[in-house]
Amino acid sequence: MKVCTAAPGLEGAHEKGGVEGQIGWFKRNHLVPVPEVGSLAELNAMVERWDDEDDERRIRSRPRTIGEYFAAERPLLQPLPDEPFETGRLFSLRVDRYAQVSVRTNRYSVPVKLIGRTVRVMLHASEVVVYDGRTEVARHERLIAKGQVRLELDHYLEALVRKPGAFPGATALEQARSAGKFTPVHDAWWAAACKAHGDRDGTRALIEVLLLGRHLHHEHLVAGLAAALRAGALTSDAVALEARKAAEADDTPVPAAEPEPGQAAVTFLTERRLAHLPPDTRPLPSVAAYDQHRPGLPHRRTPPRPAHRHCRPPRHGKVHPCPRLRPLRQHQTRHTQRRVLP
Repeated sequence: MKVCTAAPGLEGAHEKGGVEGQIGWFKRNHLVPVPEVGSLAELNAMVERWDDEDDERRIRSRPRTIGEYFAAERPLLQPLPDEPFETGRLFSLRVDRYAQVSVRTNRYSVPVKLIGRTVRVMLHASEVVVYDGRTEVARHERLIAKGQVRLELDHYLEALVRKPGAFPGATALEQARSAGKFTPVHDAWWAAACKAHGDRDGTRALIEVLLLGRHLHHEHLVAGLAAALRAGALTSDAVALEARKAAEADDTPVPAAEPEPGQAAVTFLTERRLAHLPPDTRPLPSVAAYDQHRPGLPHRRTPPRPAHRHCRPPRHGKVHPCPRLRPLRQHQTRHTQRRVLP
């Protein structure tokens, strides 16, 4: 087999040199010296920005820019396939008792509910994606060195809520702090909750707050923590309410009214629900309709209390004293006599 990277003859004389020359220009102008970045994702974002800026550049004395040439050439290109081509490498791995999978000497965390199960791991150039069946359960940035561990704090919250004593020294907590996901606001609210409720209950309350991050954005959750801390509300319910208020404030163009300086207030959930109820236009209840059943009587009379069955007169007109009232009259008579006697 003979490989030819360019068209032979005069027809392809301009192809290879132009391609290689532009790659060298891009490398000399953007990658020399080597940029310092914190992750591959940051480097890829920088390369994308440089590509967009390069669309406005002109090559030597050509009349149009690179972006204009590409816009004219785009209709002549074949469309991309509907399904993207998978370039990663697939592994079938078993989750160990630490809720981790080992991929190329490095370990990545998965949710604790998958311990002991077999999952599919797709290894890409810059990230690692874990699937349980067809569902994506974890996504990590790929580790470049060997023997490293990347843990996600959210994967261990179900286990830590049962054992809050293991939370302060967890490796996942240290990595969350270094990544900026566990902010100083979290630490301040945690310290206040432990002081108010004790270490165990305060830590459990913080874990319940972190579980809210699965349904709320990180920025809204941090804003809810800050508002609850200013008001002294050290419960997960109060943080959830304040985080939802922050989320609604972002969606609503009108800002919410701020409390007076030095007086932070937290709205309770019941009051908030009652405030958002629609107005009740139904008339007040009335009992006037019941008077229709008693025509001719302006006022309702209380029916007399029925007599005891032993006090009813006999059928033939004979009257006899009530046996239940007889002892009572004798008792009252004796007491009356005792009061009269000197």
